[in-house]
Amino acid sequence: MARMDTLADGVVTLVRWRPDHRDVQVETVVGSLDHLAAWMPWAIDGYDQAKGDEFLARAAAQWESGEEYNYAIYSPDAELAGSCGLMRREDGWEIGYWLAKSQTGKGYVTRASALLVALAWRLGASQVLIKHDARNVRSGAVPERLGFARAGEEKAEGRLPSACSGVNVVWRLERAG
Repeated sequence: MARMDTLADGVVTLVRWRPDHRDVQVETVVGSLDHLAAWMPWAIDGYDQAKGDEFLARAAAQWESGEEYNYAIYSPDAELAGSCGLMRREDGWEIGYWLAKSQTGKGYVTRASALLVALAWRLGASQVLIKHDARNVRSGAVPERLGFARAGEEKAEGRLPSACSGVNVVWRLERAG
């Protein structure tokens, strides 16, 4: 299989997270904490260098095991815009993502997700899922734009951020014939 460390579409570039990304990753998360903590359980209690190190170590281990492929999303001007990942699930692969507050509304997550769908197909997936809180309308626009079908809802697990409803909308894209 072709190298997966970098994926690009001419606008966004996805780069495998590496330990040397820590400072810019932490700075980006901290700079958007109010925005992220509303939706992301890992951001509820703040973010610091130790949490950045923990994320990057976990991302490296999951990459090596084939459990998850996590990427930094870079904008056309080479600024860290956010993060996305392709996570192995029992019934296929699931895409997750977040963006820095200043990078929303530019189509970067849609583009990044399209790159991850293509990667999932290369990995032999029969379907790809995207899940988001029912109140997170902007996040839900991504699978809709990419042709995913709304497959239902499920109860959210664990500690939930303040903005969350406790219900995840599940979207599914089936591999074509």
